[in-house]
Amino acid sequence: MGQNPLLYKAGLPPFDKIKAEHVVPAVTEVLADANKQFDQLEASLSTSSSPTWNSLMQPLDAIDHDVFRVWSPVGHLMGVMNSDELRKAYETMQPEIVKFGLRTSQSRKIYEALVKIQSSADWKTLNKPRQRIIERNILSMKLSGVGLDGTAKERYNQIAQELAALKTKFSNNSLDSTKSWSMTLTSREEMDGLPEHVFALASQEHNRASKSQDSTPEKGPWRFTQDAPSYLPFMEFSKRRELREKMYRARIAIASSGEHDNSPIIEQILKLKHEQSKLLGFNTFAEQSLAMKMAGNVASVDKLLDELLTASWEAGKKEHAELEAYATSKGFKEKLLEWDIPYYAERLKEEKYQYSEDELRPYFPIPKVLEGMFALVRKIFAIRVEAAPTQAPVWHPDVLFFKVFDENTNRQIAGFYLDPFARPGLKRAGAWMDDCMNRRRVGNEIDLPIAHLVCNGTPAVGGKPGLMGFDEVHTLFHEFGHGLQHMLTTIDDAGASGINGVEWDAVELASQFMENWLYHAPVLRSISGHVDTNAPLPDEYVQKILAARNYRSASIMLRQLHLGLTDMELHHKFKVGGSETPHDVFNRIAKRTSILPPRPENRFLCAFGHIFAGGYSAGYYSYKWAEVLSADAFAAFEEVGLDKEQALRETGLRYRQTVLSLGGGEHPMDVFKKFRGREPSTKALLRHSGLIAN
Repeated sequence: MGQNPLLYKAGLPPFDKIKAEHVVPAVTEVLADANKQFDQLEASLSTSSSPTWNSLMQPLDAIDHDVFRVWSPVGHLMGVMNSDELRKAYETMQPEIVKFGLRTSQSRKIYEALVKIQSSADWKTLNKPRQRIIERNILSMKLSGVGLDGTAKERYNQIAQELAALKTKFSNNSLDSTKSWSMTLTSREEMDGLPEHVFALASQEHNRASKSQDSTPEKGPWRFTQDAPSYLPFMEFSKRRELREKMYRARIAIASSGEHDNSPIIEQILKLKHEQSKLLGFNTFAEQSLAMKMAGNVASVDKLLDELLTASWEAGKKEHAELEAYATSKGFKEKLLEWDIPYYAERLKEEKYQYSEDELRPYFPIPKVLEGMFALVRKIFAIRVEAAPTQAPVWHPDVLFFKVFDENTNRQIAGFYLDPFARPGLKRAGAWMDDCMNRRRVGNEIDLPIAHLVCNGTPAVGGKPGLMGFDEVHTLFHEFGHGLQHMLTTIDDAGASGINGVEWDAVELASQFMENWLYHAPVLRSISGHVDTNAPLPDEYVQKILAARNYRSASIMLRQLHLGLTDMELHHKFKVGGSETPHDVFNRIAKRTSILPPRPENRFLCAFGHIFAGGYSAGYYSYKWAEVLSADAFAAFEEVGLDKEQALRETGLRYRQTVLSLGGGEHPMDVFKKFRGREPSTKALLRHSGLIAN
């Protein structure tokens, strides 16, 4: 087979050469080597009474790095180029990876050595990031069962393996269930109300799925799926109520029946997490989860969510009443139901602000949005982003690669891949930033941080670049914000560089911060250029977008609070096998947070990968927690004047030197106070959401 591409020793992963057949041999080899090195490290600790950073943490980092370098590209490809062969290989090796992780995190010798360093005279000579890495390692090892013995330890490890397998199964079920559903329309009448770009995309999707060229945008057939670029425009624009209902009912049933049913998996996951927490001495998984987070305890989370709920409930009721009145005024005689809300909300928005989302799309071709976004970060953070299309192997022709340079030194400091478009059946839903490489110093050399930015935007059609909806522009800015925190770090130890070691509920600060710039008129103009003429977004549209910023913001807030409260309830109070199912909990909490109660058959939780397959278990509140931080951080820029270039650059550099630079090297509250000069307040978020006066 020749050299296995996953066993590359330096540089970027050779994504263009990695195949499913490489996974098992490469991971087997790297784990054998890692176990051997770990044996040697433990043996050296037995003969040394005084471990140091260099004798303990550097070898540990090297072992972690070797395993990460092989396993990380595999996990990445599972998300962006999924296939049966890759899945099989991943599922074969995942238990071995988990086993190795448990071995390292439960090593008493390593744990005792960490505690020795913490209590030694050398402790004070370590810089803050290194102290944080050791402190968080000690806590993390406690939460990984380092203190357990005998049957308790065996059971903990068994649970860890089961949870890893269940999360993968949950994710695969969601992907397969989404992939297995489609709706093909054949008549123009069925397409009534849909914009031109939807005709083109649905035609392209039909041809892709049927491996033919039978469909044209004008004549069809047109194929719709549950992927966001297909689902969302259909719900917002289709005049055919019965088809919107069909689409919506399929949406709330994803992965909830037959061979892809995630309901029993949800119960198993919750049961196992609760049992794991008990083994570690916690009452609930929520308490265990919050031990590593900025909020610290369930009471702090409840306080924030209740404060936001109180501020948004009455406004949410008013928004719903306004929508009902509007639908009635348009001759709608039925009760307004879930599949009607996106449609009438979009029509009311068009009427109120005199524009439709679809009118904006031609002004946001992806190359122009990128150009404007890069100009913004150059202005405020003194960095330069340059395309480097031939300098990185990619996993798909749509993927772009960029290098990031410091303006003052002209040196490259980072790089990132951008995978912008949806790929039905191959790519999981949503958008995310992940680390491809972390910044770390090895001797005199520094490994530069490289990020993966993954979106599910509307693909290019008809030879034109991909045209972005405004919500897709939001998503891109959000993920780029995460990317900036990963890439602009100045911490030299991988355990605290970039987003590593940042408390989970603070990690959305940098991403949500970037979204605020989309409501500053000069930025809106700079990221727009009509696909045919390159003319910037006309002023009338700029003003309308700014006016529409808080349209239905209370309803959006209530939706997020519903999910956050459900997550905490399931991981804190819920009893598996009790009188309620997780779906009952979802519906019960809706009585406090949803003006329109969810349908009894709603099975949204079956596709809620954030909390069942991702890292947001007992942590979904983090979006709101961090949004408080990000709104308050952006308010610092508003206070100096968004159009005052010098003051803006000074504030931007202070933000870069704190939030973006320090990563997990200091506690997020200390980082925030370094930037803002005080603790965060909810006022800026409530003001930005239009829930209190300016």
